[in-house]
Amino acid sequence: MFNLILFGPPGSGKGTQSEKLIQKYGLKHLSTGDLLRSEITKQTALGMEAKKVMDRGELVPDEVVIDMISSAIDQNHDVKGFLFDGFPRTAAQAEALDKLLLLKNSPIAIMLALEVSEEELVKRLMKRGETSGRSDDTNESIIRARINEYHKKTTAVADYYRLFDKVTLIKGEGSVDEIFNTLCEAIDAKM
Repeated sequence: MFNLILFGPPGSGKGTQSEKLIQKYGLKHLSTGDLLRSEITKQTALGMEAKKVMDRGELVPDEVVIDMISSAIDQNHDVKGFLFDGFPRTAAQAEALDKLLLLKNSPIAIMLALEVSEEELVKRLMKRGETSGRSDDTNESIIRARINEYHKKTTAVADYYRLFDKVTLIKGEGSVDEIFNTLCEAIDAKM
């Protein structure tokens, strides 16, 4: 099984590239946000536990998210691998994910980190805000705050995976196809 993490700040093109990578490599997209919503909709024990926490305005504990990921992996044993999106966001989450995947004999093979200049990110998000209906994509100061928050929190995750030589930096500027081809080259080198 081939597992990868696609990383990048808001507006870096993760959504676009995820779709293309999933299609090309037959991976299952694992978005923790989607998992949480699905478990809540199905009213599973994990979903109900998560809902209680979220209803209090708190973050869902890492253990609950890891249990959801474990469940998703068990339910999709026929896939070629997983593309993790939105998780892990902290070094502690990365360690917990690695422990889980080690138990399942299915480690993270590579972390692909899209690098895009702040000015380009702002430009992309402001443009997306014109059509997305997302209010957080229309205010430049909010966009810059989101980018700063991303860098503050996720640098530790990249540092963690660097210890295991699993981080590949990808230039996230250029055409969609150019970026996709660079991502594929990095993946193919690890497969």
